[in-house]
Amino acid sequence: MALFKNPFDANRRMARGCDCGRHESQSEHERAIRAEAVNAAASDEGRYRRVIENAVMRALFPQDEARRLFLKSAGASTALAAISSLFPIGLATEVFAQAVPEKKDLKVGFIPITCATPIIMAAPLGFYSKHGLNVEVIKTAGWAVVRDKTINKEYDAAHMLSPMPLAISMGVGSNPIPYTMPAVENINGQAITLATKHKDRRDPKSWKGFKFAVPFDYSMHNYLLRYYLAENGIDPDSDVQIRSVPPPEMVANLRADNIDGFLAPDPVNQRAVFDGVGFIHILSKEIWDGHPCCAFAASREFVTQTPNTYAALLKAIIDATAFATKAENRKQIAEAIAPANYLNQPVTVVEQVLTGTYADGLGNIKRDPKRIDFDPFPWEGFAIWILTQMKRWGQVKGDIDYKTVANQVFLETDTARLMKEVGLTPPTSGSKTIVVMGKTFDSTKPEDYIKSFAIKRT
Repeated sequence: MALFKNPFDANRRMARGCDCGRHESQSEHERAIRAEAVNAAASDEGRYRRVIENAVMRALFPQDEARRLFLKSAGASTALAAISSLFPIGLATEVFAQAVPEKKDLKVGFIPITCATPIIMAAPLGFYSKHGLNVEVIKTAGWAVVRDKTINKEYDAAHMLSPMPLAISMGVGSNPIPYTMPAVENINGQAITLATKHKDRRDPKSWKGFKFAVPFDYSMHNYLLRYYLAENGIDPDSDVQIRSVPPPEMVANLRADNIDGFLAPDPVNQRAVFDGVGFIHILSKEIWDGHPCCAFAASREFVTQTPNTYAALLKAIIDATAFATKAENRKQIAEAIAPANYLNQPVTVVEQVLTGTYADGLGNIKRDPKRIDFDPFPWEGFAIWILTQMKRWGQVKGDIDYKTVANQVFLETDTARLMKEVGLTPPTSGSKTIVVMGKTFDSTKPEDYIKSFAIKRT
């Protein structure tokens, strides 16, 4: 293509003159197939440099004849040296190369829940295109499907539950594949919802024999429900049943009396209230305020082989997350993500979740603007807490190198750097204070934390 030709050649025209408009002349048009092999062999750096040089020469010489006369009188080498002294072509080439994604057309899978808000809204609200990407966000049936399609490279990246990249990297529930979690999608945003017939059974100590649903075995929902039950003297493995149910199927199962309740992501909880089949017993933030839930995840192979694409994708999601953090944007977001191709929910249901003004199913209107919030930073302490629960409930056997696993999967450094690039201020380095049901977690002593619990499988 003419874009990659030498603009310092006085004998070539920069105007496009073939029938298709892509080549200098019809003869070059006819030689395109032969030239393609040569062009393909050129280095990326060389092609990027030609793009910059062409842009500079077109700006300096809008009339092609003037450019050609200048080059014939000054000579190509002298002209290049003179222009390079005025414009930093080398630096511009380097910056341009760094900014160009290796792959622009991407597929990102998501589950239709409000936890995926930044990933979903980045499409209709233009955050992906802002960073030079054409992203197709694909609604997916369940977490196992998301995991398998991402591992099989049908998806370039995905909305995952925050424990999933840890489990995949460690080979828990699947073959071990190095995975990364460079951004948390949301904090809080879950709830324990019970069937309306249990309005008079609010004390969890009375829940023996209940059947609960969670979205996936490797989920914050599972770990938070187990934690809540155990703290109230209920063994989650022997006193109740906990089964995995895809979020879109939870309300139907509650209505059909297949389950007594669930700890689920929104808008599932609010939809149960909207449909009159359930009530919100407790928000997950009342168990752990500021807990992570879902995440943007990608294989380490994707991160290392397409670093520019990865950076652009992560910046788009960080941008979207920052937009979602602002309360004044929440109604606009609700309208954008409620349609059938995304959440497939009434706008009023999504608004109640995102704004935090909601009906609880018990006749009350509650207001909690932090019912769901958005903070992309993947604290390593989050990962270590998750790992303790995986071990506590027997999902992981043997010794765990907590710090190493957390550092390799939850990418604090990458996120901090890219937050700065989009004008955000990352948190200062150090540990994140984690308090779950009044108990402070020390991420430097994970084994002591596990030993402190009366109910555990290890």
